[in-house]
Amino acid sequence: MSDGRVNADQQQQENMVKPPVKRSHTLLIVTYVCLFVGSIASSLLAKYYFVHGGSSRWVSTWVQSAGFPLLLTLIYFPRYVFKTTTRRPFTRFTRRHLIFSVLIGFVLGFNNFLFSWGTSYLPVSTSSLLLSTQLVFTLILSAIIVKQKINFSNLNCVVLLTLSSVLLALGSSKDKPAGLTKTKYYIGFVSTIGAGLLFALYLPVTEKLYRSVYCYAMVMEVQLLMELSATVFATIGMAFDGGFREMAKEANHVFTKGPTVYWTVAIFANVVTWQLCFAATSGMVYLTSGITGGICMTALLAMNVIGGVVVYGDEFGGVKIVSTVLCIWGFSSYIYGMYMKMKEEEKEKGEYSGVKTTEDGGEMEVEMGKVKDDVAAADDRV
Repeated sequence: MSDGRVNADQQQQENMVKPPVKRSHTLLIVTYVCLFVGSIASSLLAKYYFVHGGSSRWVSTWVQSAGFPLLLTLIYFPRYVFKTTTRRPFTRFTRRHLIFSVLIGFVLGFNNFLFSWGTSYLPVSTSSLLLSTQLVFTLILSAIIVKQKINFSNLNCVVLLTLSSVLLALGSSKDKPAGLTKTKYYIGFVSTIGAGLLFALYLPVTEKLYRSVYCYAMVMEVQLLMELSATVFATIGMAFDGGFREMAKEANHVFTKGPTVYWTVAIFANVVTWQLCFAATSGMVYLTSGITGGICMTALLAMNVIGGVVVYGDEFGGVKIVSTVLCIWGFSSYIYGMYMKMKEEEKEKGEYSGVKTTEDGGEMEVEMGKVKDDVAAADDRV
């Protein structure tokens, strides 16, 4: 009986203890593909809602987090469908995990509201480039909160991407949509900057929180709690602003594409793509770092600019061309820096004392004595 318990504990630990230090490159690639699709699709669909008659910023805020139940598939499928882990979902949660998940979730909800406010006024291309301003603050906050090392690679990337946003701001007077007052345009401008700053705080804070989780599935569990809190925030706003009644009114009388397209595209598709975007962002932060997640998101903003031009006919003049080139340049330089760093790490592999790495199905597993002891102690308390 005792031997069976020990064997079960060892098997559970092997499935649980996979810190982001050694990561599966396949999982990283899949995560970035999901981030690519989710980020671009959600930005375009968020604007689609406003372009075709939608007007409620609370509805736009609500759809960004209301799809949190979809994360249950990523939480329960690995154990009950694919049989890839023996860890029971929502175990190893501490009071700290719960409190921080809820608090970060409310901040995320307010961030979503600011993003919706900006999207309702600004072209997709402009708001996308403005959001890149978060990167410089992400680097600073990452250095303070998680002791991120500032080197030439990430500093050069931040400078180039920030410069692209400054150029956009200088040329923004010609980008104001017809019929939109200067006051509303600048409200959208400031709201988008505010959303970028809150997202800059979100990345290093979640990175610090994810350092205390045991596996990728647990990251999704934390993300689900965050999205649930953000949905509570948006639902309260919807209730006070009459957002739920507004949805029925918009679908039947206001939305130019009709009620079917309203519910399937403007609402449901928005819900799905936003969850894909946020889940992939969390996965990227866990597998790499907050600053890397921020840089990947910012690099995708260049694609959002092109998407806004192709789908909505946004103006694409000289300033935006230069800004887009700077975004791509900055991201490329960072990727090259990461590549060189990975080559150095490959040379140093296996030299870390107290750490043993093994290959299992193409994915790295890391066995760390202290962590395994902590998990075993936790097992005894369950």
